[in-house]
Amino acid sequence: MGIHYCHLKLEDRRKLAKWLEAKMPVSEIADRLGRDPSTIYRDIKRNRYTDDELPELNGYYALNAQDKYEKRRAIHRKMIVHPELKAAIEDRLKAGWSPEQIAGRMRLERHPIRVSHETIYRFAYSKDGRDEQFYRHLPEHRRRRRPRGYRRGQRAHILDEQSLSHRPERISERTEFGHWECDLMMFRKEHGKVNVTSLVERVSRYAVVMLNEDRQSKPIMEALIQGLAPLHADARQSITFDRGSEFSA
Repeated sequence: MGIHYCHLKLEDRRKLAKWLEAKMPVSEIADRLGRDPSTIYRDIKRNRYTDDELPELNGYYALNAQDKYEKRRAIHRKMIVHPELKAAIEDRLKAGWSPEQIAGRMRLERHPIRVSHETIYRFAYSKDGRDEQFYRHLPEHRRRRRPRGYRRGQRAHILDEQSLSHRPERISERTEFGHWECDLMMFRKEHGKVNVTSLVERVSRYAVVMLNEDRQSKPIMEALIQGLAPLHADARQSITFDRGSEFSA
């Protein structure tokens, strides 16, 4: 049997606790769970409950073992290790930003400590995130995450040649005026479909904010065109969007 170093799931820990209580040999437990015996021994050693004052309570308990494992993992999570990072992300979410927009802005501005949008979602739906009700700050604030295979509708396709990787390096250097960043800021559902488009010039940081009645791509892009049209051509050289469907037009 191959060696497996991956952690046990809660369901496996429940079985482990039951079989340990029944005095089943570790080798047999490992065989039933399809794990190497060293994996079982290591989990028992790391996650066993001990109480010096009440030694009769010492033992392996599934929920306690799972809690100890999750706390140990939390040490390595950026949003727990760096509370100031979590606070900044939470402020952006409350302002209507999506995790994708937050992660994209961190990447564009080359923050020394940054996270991916997936990390934000994972924290929101982790035990710590649910305990803090962090998920309520997400654009769709549901308590449980949709399955990975879930798709809602047909998203607009954005061509690869429009990818950020094809943007000229001089734009990233922020030395040339006339290059803009564009984001869509959504509000909570109770405020209706209203949202705002923000345009920020990358050198001067001059910002323009436009109100939208909904997030349909065509009217949003028409509003952008009308807003930038009066400017001289040198002042509107390029716009960097995120990959949201509202910018597909």
